[in-house]
Amino acid sequence: MTLPIPRPTRAALMPYIRRLWPVAAVAGAIYVFIGLADEVMEGETEALDRWLLSSLRNPADPADPIGPRWLETGFADLTALGSTTVLGLMTLIVIGYLLMRRQRAAALTVALSVIGGMVLSFGLKLLFERPRPDLVAHLVDVQTASFPSAHAMLSATTYLTLGTLLAAFESRRRLKIYVLGVAIALTIAVGLSRIYLGVHWPTDVVAGWCAGAAWAVACGYAVSFGRGRKRARGALRE
Repeated sequence: MTLPIPRPTRAALMPYIRRLWPVAAVAGAIYVFIGLADEVMEGETEALDRWLLSSLRNPADPADPIGPRWLETGFADLTALGSTTVLGLMTLIVIGYLLMRRQRAAALTVALSVIGGMVLSFGLKLLFERPRPDLVAHLVDVQTASFPSAHAMLSATTYLTLGTLLAAFESRRRLKIYVLGVAIALTIAVGLSRIYLGVHWPTDVVAGWCAGAAWAVACGYAVSFGRGRKRARGALRE
C-alpha cells in the first residue's frame, strides 16, 4: 500500500519562489544580453537596426524625425531622465534620505546598484566599441560608444532599484503595482527616446535594458541575502 504524496501548497512554495525568482531573472537577462551581443558583433542585427531607425525618419530627409515638433522636444526632455547627471543627483538624494531614516541596507543597495552600474556600463562600451548610428542625423550630442546604451542601462538600474525599494515599503498591492509600473515606464521611455533621437541602434537599447535589469536585481538580491545571513547568525548566537 502506497501512501499519497501530499502536494505542496502555494504558501509553502512562496519562500522558495521569492528566493529563486531573482536568480532566474538575472540568468535570463544575461542570457539575452550575451546572445544579442554575439549577434551584434557578427552583424546579424544590422538590417533590422537600420530598418527600425529609418522608419522613424522622414524618407525625404533623414534629419527630420516623424511626428510633430513637440514630439521631438518631448523625447529630448525624456532622454535627460537617463543622463548620468540626473541619475547621479537622484541617487545622492535618495541615499541621503535612506541614511537619515537609518535604512542602511537600502542605501547600500541603491549605491551599489547605481554606482556599480555606471562603472559596468562604460566598461561594456569600451569592450564592444560599437560605432554610433551613421544612418540618420543625431538630434543630441553623443561622445561615447554605442553598445550597450548607457541611458537605457542606467535608467533600468536606477528606476528599477528605486521602484523595488519603494514597493517594499508599501503594504497595499495596488500601490506596489503602481510604483513598479512607473519605474518600468520611465525605463522604457528613456530607451525609446535614444532610438527616436537617432543616437542608438535599437539593439543597443534592448541590451542596455537587459544589462541594467540584471544588475539591479543582482545587487538587490546580494544585499538582501547578506541581511538574511546576518539575521541568521544573530539568531544562532541568541
